[in-house]
Formats: sequence, structure tokens, C-alpha cells
Amino acid sequence: MFCHHCGTQIEAGSAFCPNCGQTLGIGLESAPVVIWNPPTGVHSRTGHWIGAGWDIVKEDLGTFFLLALVFSVLNSALPLILQGPLFIGFHIFCIKKLLGRRTEFADLFKGFNFFVPALVASLLIGLFTFAGSLLCIIPGLVIGAMYKFTYLFILDKRMDFWQAMQASHAIVKQDYFGFTMFLLAMIGIIILGAICLVVGVFVAIPVTIAAITVAYREIVGFDERTVAALDS
Repeated sequence: MFCHHCGTQIEAGSAFCPNCGQTLGIGLESAPVVIWNPPTGVHSRTGHWIGAGWDIVKEDLGTFFLLALVFSVLNSALPLILQGPLFIGFHIFCIKKLLGRRTEFADLFKGFNFFVPALVASLLIGLFTFAGSLLCIIPGLVIGAMYKFTYLFILDKRMDFWQAMQASHAIVKQDYFGFTMFLLAMIGIIILGAICLVVGVFVAIPVTIAAITVAYREIVGFDERTVAALDS
């Protein structure tokens, strides 16, 4: 289980978060499993989400460029190991931008409060996507699309890795084709960025992450506790 205030992993039975001191109310041994019911009738809105992602990024292009540069360097140094926590940190920055909150470069590293579930999710998603790609490219793409919201569920709903992956799949399975096209469009943006003297990649990466954040907000909505903890 994880603190809804700061995201720190907490031992069962704790009454207070060891990181931020937040009162947990009841011992975690009797705390209920996170129950989340997916919305129905979900369809991908690829163009709208990517356009909204670009609108967010262009308002603070310099900071997003630096975030993407550091994200890429760290992720290249330790592939898969740092990817999940860094994705969550990037989502935190994007959520703050969406809600008009004060942002800071250090937001990128706040995802390390969720290191264990983010790491395991990253490893599993990478493994499943690789296995799907061995069968054929298309299954690999579908699997990649299935789990695009995993890190946001870990962050926003304080779900563990498997529950977050299932929640992401519950959304995407309502429109496999549309969400796979969403993923392909984002891959295309990154390829286009690479063609643009490589530097464009550091603009393309934030646009895709912001687009996923926008999509999650429209489909799921942010938990009130997550919003309240943004400035902590």
C-alpha cells in the first residue's frame, strides 16, 4: 500500500506515513483494496489528446525540453530500471500543468516515491510487449497500448503494479484499435522528432506523455487526494 499524500510505500498496520507523517486513519491490514470501476463507452480521441498535449508543452517548451533530455539520459543509463519512476515523475509535472499548479524541475524525480511498483510494471510491460512482438508486430503494439495508463493508475489511485496494469487494460480493451492507433501516432511523433535533427525528440517525448495525461484525465479523472498532494 502507498500513502495517498506523498506516495511512499507503507508497511501493513502503520497508523502514520513514515515519510510525511500523514495520519492513515486505520491500520493497513484492515484497509480495503482499491476498488475502481472503469467507465464504459470509452473511445480513443487521438488527434484531440495529442493536440492538447502539444498545447501544454508549448506553454513551457524550455522546461519540457530539459525534462525530456534528463529523462532520456537517465533512462538510457539504466533501461527499464528508471523508466517507470521517471514516467510517473513526468506525469506529475504534466498534471500540475493541466491544473495550473506551480511546477518545478524536481517533479521529475517524485516518481521515485513509487519506485517498486513502477519498476515491476516497467519490467512486465517490457516483457509482455517483447513477447507480443516476437509473434508479430501488431500484438506487440496492442500490448504496448494496453498498458499506457499503468503509471498514472499507480500515481493517482495508489494501485500496485498488477492492479494498475489491469485497470489500464480495462480502459483500452473497449477500443483496442483506437488506442493502438493512439500509440502508433505517438511513435510517429517521436520518429518525426528524431528526423528533425534529433533535437525534436526532446519536444516529441513531452508531447506524448502530456497526451497520455490528458487522456487519463478525460477518461478517469484525478483522485481528489492526488490533487491535494500535488504541492506537498
